[in-house]
Amino acid sequence: MGKDLRGKVALVAGATRGAGRGIAMELGAAGATVYGTGRSTRKQRSDYDRPETIEETAELVTKAGGTGIAVRCDHTDPDQVRELVRRIEREQGRLDVLVNDLGGEHLMDWHKPIWEQDLAKGLQRLRVGIEAHMITSHFALGLLVRNPGGLVVELTDGTAEVHEKYYRSEGGAFFDVVKTAAHRLARAQGEELREYGGTAVSLTPGWLRSEMMLDLFGVTEENWRESTTAPRDFLIAESPAYVGRAVVALATDPDVARFNTRSLSTGYLARVYGFTDTDGSQPDAWRYILEVQWAGKEGDPDDYR
Repeated sequence: MGKDLRGKVALVAGATRGAGRGIAMELGAAGATVYGTGRSTRKQRSDYDRPETIEETAELVTKAGGTGIAVRCDHTDPDQVRELVRRIEREQGRLDVLVNDLGGEHLMDWHKPIWEQDLAKGLQRLRVGIEAHMITSHFALGLLVRNPGGLVVELTDGTAEVHEKYYRSEGGAFFDVVKTAAHRLARAQGEELREYGGTAVSLTPGWLRSEMMLDLFGVTEENWRESTTAPRDFLIAESPAYVGRAVVALATDPDVARFNTRSLSTGYLARVYGFTDTDGSQPDAWRYILEVQWAGKEGDPDDYR
């Protein structure tokens, strides 16, 4: 199956860093025109207070072989999202792929019950992780349905199977509700897109070697296996390119409708489509988490790569 997205237009909402940047770059490598949005620019950082910028992402997309376009946008503001989609319509006349990767990882309030969590952070997580997704889809899907074959990807953390079996207590109630809601939102959009030839899925990476995660453990993408502070389970981690390759595989699959409304993971899609991570492996983090880590059993992460 060819991975050619030349002539296709994608919007990656939340492309500044992490999975969003990895997805934008891989879409670019397949030849797509990619609008990458975020709030961190070279002129002003967002409340993440991180060095990554949307301009850098756009440059990486173009360097990979596509056309990267950086747009500062707060997706909790309907007026900004409306103008973003109008711009895409004006400049491109179409939208083929929408990736909602708006999460708010900087809002984590670890291992606390709801009554002890920071309420302001929790409510903001709901706004970013649910409300902003729905605002973006509200404005973008009217453009996406003009051509059959459109794809919507709702990024989350954990499969529907995981969320059915486990409460995500590490992040607490706000985190759990947001990540679970992505599956239902993909279901809703998939049902509504079906008659227009569109597909919507929820997609989870595994343990992501994002910029924030690498900094946390004091390593780089080149030497991440050498961390002396990361737990052993970190050996199952995957690069942001891996989830990007999963999105490209879906976007270039003429039979992608078979996955409509489904909950998917990078490890599962790697087996279906045959793509690999940057090191040539096929990590299946959620299978490892379910069978070993959360089951309290012995297991080697390398056996799941």
